[in-house]
Amino acid sequence: MSDKADVEAARTREVLEGERERTLAAVRALDRDREGIVESARLSAVDDEHDPEGATLGFERAHVEALLAAARGRLDDLDRALERLAAGTYGICTSCGGPVGAARLAARPAAARCISCA
Repeated sequence: MSDKADVEAARTREVLEGERERTLAAVRALDRDREGIVESARLSAVDDEHDPEGATLGFERAHVEALLAAARGRLDDLDRALERLAAGTYGICTSCGGPVGAARLAARPAAARCISCA
């Protein structure tokens, strides 16, 4: 690898690891939020059908769980991007083998596929 390629790989690793840390912090915060909602539900009436707070707690829990699933998926995407970087295949579309494109990678550093394949 050339010095320029090494610098670019190091910069990319830094971006991906920064994104990973922010995403991991979001996962932890959402886990805490979910636990708070679960605890609130435990302390409230069991009859969700007739409890005016039951529907709200159910909605909040579903919303947090959806956000948590998305954040965990993002974390997986970032881990795979770091693996591709280590393997020397970062920036290569996993579907067609063409370039992912610098603009796409700037917008979505964990992108595995080019615009056409996405």
